[in-house]
Amino acid sequence: MQQTAVSATPFDLVGGRDVVGQIVERFYDLLEQDPAYAELRALHAPDLAPMRKSLTGFLAAWLGGPRDWFDEHPGLCMMSAHRGVAMTPQVGRQWANAMSRAITESPVEPVLAAKMAEALSDLAIRMAA
Repeated sequence: MQQTAVSATPFDLVGGRDVVGQIVERFYDLLEQDPAYAELRALHAPDLAPMRKSLTGFLAAWLGGPRDWFDEHPGLCMMSAHRGVAMTPQVGRQWANAMSRAITESPVEPVLAAKMAEALSDLAIRMAA
């Protein structure tokens, strides 16, 4: 009998939903606490709880984990989810910087953290272009 090797997903490698949740919590904490992200914070509703939940679900799915976010938002992608939002290049850089900080401060292995931060930063910068 031949065995098939099972590859770990990026979701598994970062530490699963708990670590993804830690990253998202830190990201939104930075938005609330650091004036460097004031313009980005102003684009959000006063209550960030729904966004914390949504971004956790999106990132979990994006990393190859449970696809609940995509099941709950059929046909939606990050570009269409942010249509109509004033995503200036400055706001894109704020998002990228805050997310990179949150990932770097997480327990994710540094090389993987750098790749994750780079991919998400590129996405944010392109959305704002």
